[in-house]
Amino acid sequence: MELNSNQIAEILPHRYPLALVDRITDYEPGKWAKGRKCVSVNEQIFCGHFPQEHVMPGALILEAMAQVGAVAILSVPENQGKIVLFGGVKNARFKRKVIPGDVLEMECVLTRQKGPVGFGECKATVDGQLACSAELIFAIENEKQFPDTAQEGGENSTAPKEKTEGKEA
Repeated sequence: MELNSNQIAEILPHRYPLALVDRITDYEPGKWAKGRKCVSVNEQIFCGHFPQEHVMPGALILEAMAQVGAVAILSVPENQGKIVLFGGVKNARFKRKVIPGDVLEMECVLTRQKGPVGFGECKATVDGQLACSAELIFAIENEKQFPDTAQEGGENSTAPKEKTEGKEA
């Protein structure tokens, strides 16, 4: 199954500038996902990392891989609407620079889960060359927080809160 950016936004709570997956090229809910990020010089991060030589930060590569894994996790019916947080990163290795014009192909295979904690083996490649690999640890929030509360002005919403008699509602 393939997902475009609008369909990904229905699953993940991430929005610009931290929506780092342009397309899910294939996935099996609860098992694995493959995704793509087209790296563009127009991304704000390149204003400062680095102005003289644009390089995608390793932390953002890890985040993009985590978002691919989160699609696999949040596609399972009982996890829909929840938020997945980073629980940890193990054995991260960066093998190649990722620069504007590159297409970052990512894959995350969920290897095990114990309660709300899941583990995934992830890798990112550019033109078939390994750019990054890591084991990511995911923490699944128990309460559903997305998209209902964001759309209704809940605590995670960016919508302005109403004021009542000088106090926030």
